[in-house]
Amino acid sequence: MTFAVASVILLGLVGLIFFDWQTNQNRPPAFAVAVSEAVRVTDGRYYVPFAITNTGGRIARMVQVTAELDIAGVDDETGEQQIDFLSGHETKAGSFVFSHDPQGGELTVRVASYRLP
Repeated sequence: MTFAVASVILLGLVGLIFFDWQTNQNRPPAFAVAVSEAVRVTDGRYYVPFAITNTGGRIARMVQVTAELDIAGVDDETGEQQIDFLSGHETKAGSFVFSHDPQGGELTVRVASYRLP
């Protein structure tokens, strides 16, 4: 009796793992970018940390993340990051560096492009 219950539980777990693998493996890359509020100031530069997560199931290569800081009366500042490899559900972090305080303007961070392997 114990062996039968353990076998059913094991088969259920294997089925769930296989189902999850099948459903997530075919989902195209999708991205979520989170920008931290904890801006670090070093030598007059503002370091804005961010984290990007591939919420899709497939691998993305050459993911380009851009940031644009728009402050009234000041020229826009832009930044660009390129992440070589981001697998499904993987998160990587980085920072954008600006010469003006990003809290004094509007900061837009987004994924501009990526490639499939």
